[in-house]
Amino acid sequence: MIEEEKERPFWMNWRIIVLVIALLASVIIIGPTWNSEDGFSTRINYGLDIEGGSWLQMELQGVMIQADADASRIVSALASEELGQAVTVTSSRFGESGSGTVVFTTDAAVNKTRMELALGSEVSVTGTTTKTVTVTTSMSTLIKTFLADRTSSEVTVFADEKNTTYEIRSMLTEDDLNQILSEVGGHVVAYETGVTDETIRTTIEVLNNKLGNGLGVKDLPIRAVGNQYILIDFAGIPLSEAQKYVENPGKFEIRIVTTGDESMHVLYGESIDEVNAIGQLPSGLWAVPFTLNDEGALALQAAAKATGATINPNAHELMMILDDEIVYSAPLSASAATQLQTGAIYSWQATCQSQEEAKELQIHLRSGALPVNMKIIGSGEVPASLGSQFLTGACITGLLTLIGVFLIIMHNYGKVAIAIPMSIASVCEVIIILAFSIIIGQELDLASLAGIIAVFGTGVDHLVIITDEAIREGKMPSSKLYFSRIGRAFAIIFGAAATTIVAMAPLLFMAFGSLKGFAVTTIAGVLIGVLIVRPTYGVILHEVLKKTGAVSNRMTDEEDPEAEWTLSGKTENMT
Repeated sequence: MIEEEKERPFWMNWRIIVLVIALLASVIIIGPTWNSEDGFSTRINYGLDIEGGSWLQMELQGVMIQADADASRIVSALASEELGQAVTVTSSRFGESGSGTVVFTTDAAVNKTRMELALGSEVSVTGTTTKTVTVTTSMSTLIKTFLADRTSSEVTVFADEKNTTYEIRSMLTEDDLNQILSEVGGHVVAYETGVTDETIRTTIEVLNNKLGNGLGVKDLPIRAVGNQYILIDFAGIPLSEAQKYVENPGKFEIRIVTTGDESMHVLYGESIDEVNAIGQLPSGLWAVPFTLNDEGALALQAAAKATGATINPNAHELMMILDDEIVYSAPLSASAATQLQTGAIYSWQATCQSQEEAKELQIHLRSGALPVNMKIIGSGEVPASLGSQFLTGACITGLLTLIGVFLIIMHNYGKVAIAIPMSIASVCEVIIILAFSIIIGQELDLASLAGIIAVFGTGVDHLVIITDEAIREGKMPSSKLYFSRIGRAFAIIFGAAATTIVAMAPLLFMAFGSLKGFAVTTIAGVLIGVLIVRPTYGVILHEVLKKTGAVSNRMTDEEDPEAEWTLSGKTENMT
């Protein structure tokens, strides 16, 4: 195989072809342009510390607890509140799984739909004068519903084999929660400030969606720190403007079609009480459940009846609009249209064709209000002029590093033919890394630039290892032994690269955003180097030395002990 490679034209070696393609693609991706007005520009996204702008530190207002309580007392408290009079609990039965029933009686009129909303559970009603109400539920559902009612916050449940955790999306102390639960014979078993990873991910998605609509940008650098804090960088945006967009919710509106292209307002995002987790229906469609408050439910019923949507739903679609852009449109279902003729509907679900569409709609529904409240606890601003100086300094540092490397290589090997390919290989590596950062949407900040410089340094080290392994003690072997030695050099390089990747990997999952940028750049650079650039350098070095007469195709040193090959060519050793 090696002999076949030597017979091919130099430029047809597949490693050379891969590098050239990667380099050309990288230049196209970077898109360098120049004009008299803007000067030199590229598609590279610069971070806050280079482009200038502002940053915010946000504290997520939420706690996670484990709790217990008396199921019958929860049902009694919530049902009595809904009906406006006390109820009598006659039985309460729960199994080891935590599911069961609570039965109570009352003389008040019971609206089944409103009672199910009040208890968050399935309800059946029998009797005429004295009603018997059977609540089919679970312990976790009752505690969740009670906490949500008493704290006026969204509460979610996360259960595993051992514990059930309640995430309360507002900042409450353990004493506050114990006082609330004491009403129903309960108490807090475990308490922790912060929110779950799922809530953090949803919050970041909603922020990206809301800020993206307002600022016209996507994928802002929003980073989570632990389970309680979020850091946001606003490159090129003043602090006052950044605070305005974070503190002011996006405008979410539901409208209903009247005639033709005309529509009427129904409700705004603040009428949406809760947006629940998406789920797949038996039909294969995906549903996004959400709940309206009293005002919203009554407004939707009135609008549906006024426009005739309860009679002809297909002619009067409901439209969901975020910041004047339609994000969802569909007619009422036949069952919903029929039910709206006699009463309001509080629990709704919007259906989508795919899970991705459902997730996107869920984010839109939440855009009027984040899943958890946030409090600004820190802020700052970086002047654009200072960021420009950082970039200039980084570029000068990179150029001086390249010149220094070139001079050191010239001093060590005394050959321009070796120094130039080594320097070009390092530059190619940097160009490909920059293109990779654009592909993944990474902003180039000082940490990322430091990672590029670090990769540049380790890359030169690896190229020196290749060169030194090929030219031991100033001697150059034949082609066959050359490639054997290059193989040993790459064994060392791959080991060093693996060590670097393992060392950088933890930084990808740590909370410190700037270190994550450093780790991404370093890992990407090492992989690009060992998989593309450095193997190509080995081929180029062989070709250069062969052209200068420093390598032969005849036989190995072991086969011809009388031949000594040096950088200046062959010398005869006569004994």
